[in-house]
Amino acid sequence: MRAVAISDTHAPRRWKSCPPRVAEHLRGADVILHAGDVCVASVLDELAQYAPVHAVLGNNDGQDVADWGAPERLELDLDGLAVAMVHDSGRTLGRTARMHAWFPGADLVVFGHSHTPMDETGDGVRVFNPGSPTDRRREPHGTLGLLDIRDGRLVRARIVPVT
Repeated sequence: MRAVAISDTHAPRRWKSCPPRVAEHLRGADVILHAGDVCVASVLDELAQYAPVHAVLGNNDGQDVADWGAPERLELDLDGLAVAMVHDSGRTLGRTARMHAWFPGADLVVFGHSHTPMDETGDGVRVFNPGSPTDRRREPHGTLGLLDIRDGRLVRARIVPVT
């Protein structure tokens, strides 16, 4: 299974429509994980044209994103891998221990909020932030994440530049 992780699209200010380099990765996806700050539900509808979408609410998301079906926290099984999602994972200090406490059964926690891509393992959990494809802030590039999952294992996780 190939999952595309994305976060902090901030439409319509930053995301007018799916950027071409993002679409290239979405075309091969089995599932799309949006870690919040979608801002308008139409982005989720647009992403759903590529693959099934799972999303969580971000601090900039309105009622339409909640009505679309995005909860504050989400736990799912992707080809046997226990995946959790949340927008804001809190401070950097103690993050992996906090994510393990919030989601004790998760193998992987996908989050957003900081716009800073990261992939870290500790305290019995792997945490993954794909960054933002449209609002790079202090990062050199806009990014998204690619997750290859097979038989309950995260075989490969990559953060790729899209700008």
